[in-house]
Amino acid sequence: MKIGIANDVAMAAEALRRVVASTSEHQVVWIARTGLEAVRMCVDNRPDLVLMDLNMPELDGVEATRQIMEKAPCAILVVTGQPQDNVSQVFRALGAGALDVTATPLLARGGGGDSALLHKIKTIGKLIRVSGADAHPAQPPDRFDGKIKHLLAIGSSTGGPIAVAKALAGWNPAPGTAIVVVQHIDENFAAHFSKWLGEQLVMPVRVIDDGDALEAGCVQIARTNDHLVMSARHRLHYDEAPRDYAYRPSVDVFFHCVARHWDGDATGVLLTGMGRDGANGLLAMRQAGKTTIAQDQASSAVYGMPRAAAEIDAAQQILSLENIGRALRSRIGTKPAGN
Repeated sequence: MKIGIANDVAMAAEALRRVVASTSEHQVVWIARTGLEAVRMCVDNRPDLVLMDLNMPELDGVEATRQIMEKAPCAILVVTGQPQDNVSQVFRALGAGALDVTATPLLARGGGGDSALLHKIKTIGKLIRVSGADAHPAQPPDRFDGKIKHLLAIGSSTGGPIAVAKALAGWNPAPGTAIVVVQHIDENFAAHFSKWLGEQLVMPVRVIDDGDALEAGCVQIARTNDHLVMSARHRLHYDEAPRDYAYRPSVDVFFHCVARHWDGDATGVLLTGMGRDGANGLLAMRQAGKTTIAQDQASSAVYGMPRAAAEIDAAQQILSLENIGRALRSRIGTKPAGN
């Protein structure tokens, strides 16, 4: 891949250049010292991937990401000193169109920064190349658990954190509603995503531990790089297969589980994201009689996953982010005041 580096710290930029140069699969095509310079270089010589720092002069990494996605869209990986210390900025960058986040190798805690960065780059390379794949087959179906009246399954990737927050903002769903979110995000940041999302919503937000049951009245977040699956008894588990699937955790895998296992009311929502993950699973949900919704192009940070769903007629409705929130309230309902 052709890779651009945006980092104003010479030592950090050199560390990134060295890691990229350590493999013949990638080449550094430019190094930008400011956010504004990164935008200009993307326009003049668009790379396959930009390694974007958060704190830079002229434009910070968030605004540079937003402008790149507007003027010369390409894959962006946030690479910054201590991501856990910049949670707000990280999620603003992810909302602006960055795919993922990792620590700068030179500053990575506990070592292993080089291999972690190369793994991220390899995964993004797969995301760029992949044109679609079949999801991991689910387990045999089981009867519906009447304690949960409605299952809302949401899948998202690039731009997803902010999209999920906006779709669910201010809403306290009707009793008996379980909400599961599968967001493409590294397992080391899933807990931060859960905490951040909980600060945006009126509902509690929890990460899913292996073996957890579906739970009404809260938002449950997939938390590992393995795929979230639902067992025959509607327990939530993690499965590493399919191992070579570029999207981790996969929206397709979970949507297929809902289509095969869930006999009750369910709604599938596919939000902004690069690639095609979730489209086949959303189609399976529609064919199983569930309600299916995809985000429209105008409100998507990256119109990849929803576009793939539209192309195969997987979505019954294609709506703006604002109208997705309204549709969910209309279909599922809101918890009565005082209950």
